[in-house]
Amino acid sequence: MKMKKEAKSRRANRKVLPKRVKILFLTVFFLFSTLIVRLGFVQIANGQSYEKIVEKKESLSVDSPVPRGKIYDRNGKLIVTNEGQRAITYTRTADASQEELLEVSRKLADLIEVETESLTERDKKDFWIIRNPDKADDKVSESEKNEIQNKKDFTQKEADREIYQLKLDRISKDEWSSFTEEELEMLVIYQKISRGYALSPQIVKNKDVSVVEFAQVSAHLDKMPGVNITTDWKRAYPLGGTLRSVLGDVSSSREGIPKDLLHEYLAEGYNRNDRVGTSYLEYQYEDLLKGKDKTIKNILEDGKVVGSEVTEKGLSGKDLVLSIDVELQKEIEKIVQEELSKHIGTEGSPYLDRAFVVMMDPNTGEIEAMVGQKVDEIKQNGEIVFEDYSLGTFTSSYEPGSVVKGATLLTGYMTGNLEPGEKIVDEPLFIKGTPKKASWFNEWGNNTRPISDLFALEKSSNSYMWKVALRIAGSKYIPNAPLHLKGNPFQTFREHFAQLGLGVTTGIDLPGESPGFQGKAEQPGLLLDFAIGQYDTYTPMQLAQYVSAIANGGNRVQPHLLKEVREPSNRSPEMGSLIYKKETNVLNRVEATNEQIEHVQKGFYRVFHGAEGTANLFKDAEYNAAGKSGTAEAFYKGADMEEAKPTYNTSLIGYAPFDNPEIAFSTVVPWSHQTIDPYINKTISKRVMDTYFELKKERENE
Repeated sequence: MKMKKEAKSRRANRKVLPKRVKILFLTVFFLFSTLIVRLGFVQIANGQSYEKIVEKKESLSVDSPVPRGKIYDRNGKLIVTNEGQRAITYTRTADASQEELLEVSRKLADLIEVETESLTERDKKDFWIIRNPDKADDKVSESEKNEIQNKKDFTQKEADREIYQLKLDRISKDEWSSFTEEELEMLVIYQKISRGYALSPQIVKNKDVSVVEFAQVSAHLDKMPGVNITTDWKRAYPLGGTLRSVLGDVSSSREGIPKDLLHEYLAEGYNRNDRVGTSYLEYQYEDLLKGKDKTIKNILEDGKVVGSEVTEKGLSGKDLVLSIDVELQKEIEKIVQEELSKHIGTEGSPYLDRAFVVMMDPNTGEIEAMVGQKVDEIKQNGEIVFEDYSLGTFTSSYEPGSVVKGATLLTGYMTGNLEPGEKIVDEPLFIKGTPKKASWFNEWGNNTRPISDLFALEKSSNSYMWKVALRIAGSKYIPNAPLHLKGNPFQTFREHFAQLGLGVTTGIDLPGESPGFQGKAEQPGLLLDFAIGQYDTYTPMQLAQYVSAIANGGNRVQPHLLKEVREPSNRSPEMGSLIYKKETNVLNRVEATNEQIEHVQKGFYRVFHGAEGTANLFKDAEYNAAGKSGTAEAFYKGADMEEAKPTYNTSLIGYAPFDNPEIAFSTVVPWSHQTIDPYINKTISKRVMDTYFELKKERENE
């Protein structure tokens, strides 16, 4: 019986064992299958991304900036270039500890000199906490820490910030001012290398790196992982301050992309620490001047940068050729300074401190000179120091006076309220409720008579222009009666003035252009002021565009500084091959007939050549010029003045030769005089035009 039970048990076990083995095998098979599928998924689906992660741990590529493109004048003279300079850099790894950064800073401080004057009290306190963590921790008691951390409305970050602030507040002056000069240099270096972006070279020093410093750092590179020596560049200006205000600036290697431009540049693929154009020409043509960065692969070993290699050569930025004639520009700057110096600070010109001249080709819009000179300082010995204010030619605006009378006549012609050659009586106007208004040459009515539009320009008649304005406004002058305007004559005037470039941006290829100021009030008397250039304000650049439109027969041409774009060249002074040439851009055609425009041209000719022309000092010039002068009542209010003082602006616009214009100009002298007009606008303009044609003759002879 017992034997039968044992046999039955063995048979049962034989049946159970295979089932267990089968389950075991199935489980192992399922696990292996899952593992194989997972490995396949990792390799096939995500293999490339994991491969990149591995590569990133072994090497990482970063962009290194290349020199920006150069800037030349129209004759190939360098205006902006790059100056090479020795540089010391540090590339921080992503997991670099504070202790490692401090050690690198200490070693570098022993090898190079850095300026420490910019360090603040806060900088030194922060550094004291880093160097003395235990002492700093003792500045705040445990009970104070607990009290702060237990505040209900405080996050851990806010609590840590308040505890840290307490430490800062309790560091004594003896403590934070106890650092040696060597330690302060170490602090400066630590600030630079700790603020840099991980695995991106950070400039430690690139200004005045001596040969000795360069050699010492080079000899100790193996002891300072991440430190390297290289050649950097900075912008250089061979012509000094000439055009400096419009050339613009480039951010420093430490600054990188300024905060206000960060999103704009990041969207275009820039790195945060890239040096970029931040203003005017450098900003306007950043995409051309920047070039293509050099790509450097940093070799990493155990998280440390142990070497680097260039994987893609960089390309310098494209070179720009400007329409500016530097020789002419510098001569005009000298003329303006000389003429200003004769009158600045005199009794008759107490507020005079600046002047502007713009010269452009009226047919193409090429700007050949844009001069702005402003007083920077008057020394005790009376010497006047000027600063470049070329940007004021398109960013600052003034009431220009009678130079706009050509636009007033054209508005009369275009609106059908005046016929070329029509005569109107010049007489003092007596308008109810306002003082007498009269032309400067007929203040007492002794010269009351009908005059033509040509004579009105030659002699600069205000009365003629006022009566044209009243016609446009649908009003008739009745002595001692009030004026009544119909429709919107201010809008009518401004729309027609805009066709000539007055009151609208010119389209110059520089950021920040001002359209001028439009008066808001619209009383009848202000319309009369508008018609003679004593209400709205215009920039010198607008005046140059306006006179160019008259000179070329009615085309409003866009002024521009860029003439050409060329490939970079290493064979100075030769320029690289031509890539692009700026074409003339006509913004609009003035809605006046050829006859009407030619009539204004004749009037401008009489201003410069007529017996009673207000700028007939040009009548004997060899180049046969034409134009219009202007004087406007204005106000000046200095920073230390309680109220504005009445003064005068003077201006002059013109072009030459009369029958085939090749150059147009505008001269604006704000606040030129109080009492006796020194006619500085006319003397500057005459000397400027003389210089232009003298230079032209010299070059032709050469």
